[in-house]
Parts: sequence; structure tokens; C-alpha cells
Amino acid sequence: MDYTQGYEAGDVVYVFYRNPHTQDVANIQEAAVVKNPERPDELALFLYETYYPLTDEVAVYANENEAEQAYQQYFGDY
Repeated sequence: MDYTQGYEAGDVVYVFYRNPHTQDVANIQEAAVVKNPERPDELALFLYETYYPLTDEVAVYANENEAEQAYQQYFGDY
């Protein structure tokens, strides 16, 4: 399955981002879908001046409301 289907370079999406210094802290962050500079035929997420592969291992949401609902479902009790 091609997880990137439906996304195009230039799209703005929302992802959960874990603080690298405090792994039990997660936030919703806006990210840009871009062409992967190392593999131009693939897409990547650009977040905090870093490129991340756009794979099925990343929870990506089309809008902030969807991301907020999922965040509450997964992290709301913490």
C-alpha cells in the first residue's frame, strides 16, 4: 500500500511530535509535505528544519481538528 497516496508536495498536515528530550511529552505540530531532497521521487515531512520520511509509521492528519481528536483518544488520559 502506498501511504503517500493522496498527499502532494505543498500540502500542510498535522502530526504528533514527541519531544526528543522528554519522550513522554507529545504535541500536535504542523508539517509540510515536500519532495524528499535525498529521493526526489518520494515525499517527506518537513518539520523543525528536518526532513522525515512519509511512511505508514507516522500518524498524519489532514487538519488540526482530526489531529486533536486523535490526540485526545491516545493521550487524553495522561
